[in-house]
Amino acid sequence: MSTLKITLLQQPLVWRDGKANLRQFDEVLSPITGRDLIVLPEMFTTGFAMDAGETALPEQQVIDWLHSWAVKTNALIGGSVALRTTKGAVNRFLLVEPGGRVHFYDKRHLFRMAGEHLHYQAGTRREIFEWRGWRILPQICYDLRFPVWSRYQQDYDLALYVANWPAPRSLHWQTLLAARAIENQVYVAGCNRVGEDGNGLNYSGDSLIISPQGEILAQAEPGLATRLDAELSLENLQTYRQTFPAWRDADSFLRNE
Repeated sequence: MSTLKITLLQQPLVWRDGKANLRQFDEVLSPITGRDLIVLPEMFTTGFAMDAGETALPEQQVIDWLHSWAVKTNALIGGSVALRTTKGAVNRFLLVEPGGRVHFYDKRHLFRMAGEHLHYQAGTRREIFEWRGWRILPQICYDLRFPVWSRYQQDYDLALYVANWPAPRSLHWQTLLAARAIENQVYVAGCNRVGEDGNGLNYSGDSLIISPQGEILAQAEPGLATRLDAELSLENLQTYRQTFPAWRDADSFLRNE
């Protein structure tokens, strides 16, 4: 498939109430049809709570819910959730296909300024998977600040960032999303939440979908619960990489032994 129809759901989150959040997203997802990929924010069942892993919904319940909507919309659907696992609590980006296949990525860079590294286990694997001919790299919030982790190695076409990124640092969010697109010559989509969380932090959203040349294809109005749509062209991406092959001169970042 040369065109990917992507939808980001910039929404408020109910603090530490998984069932309420699922009900809320049921209403938002209900009218959506004809999309290939639907993305929800980071920790969409709880908000960015450090004790969310203790009260998290069971992973299979979240997967079953995502799968039901993947079937209804005939789209890949996902976002990150706080989960309890055998290795401890994780901030896990789950993406589920209509056929039931589950992809996941555990957040690598934990936000120490909120103590996330004290409550969650860091992921160790950079994940890339294919969906309808597109190679997709899932990332979570604070990962955005670490460009080596998302470095293009001729291995992906679209980077997905989900976040609970507070309003005071919105400029960082928007600037870094554009930087990741330009430096890697990939499409970038960033889905952030809105509203106020249980710690009194405010989120303006500022969700974005950006072209490989840094052009804004779609931008959510700050502070509003909204749906953001765009169509991405794999043909345009490949043509750009061929005519401006900066990726050929990239540093490997291999450590000298």
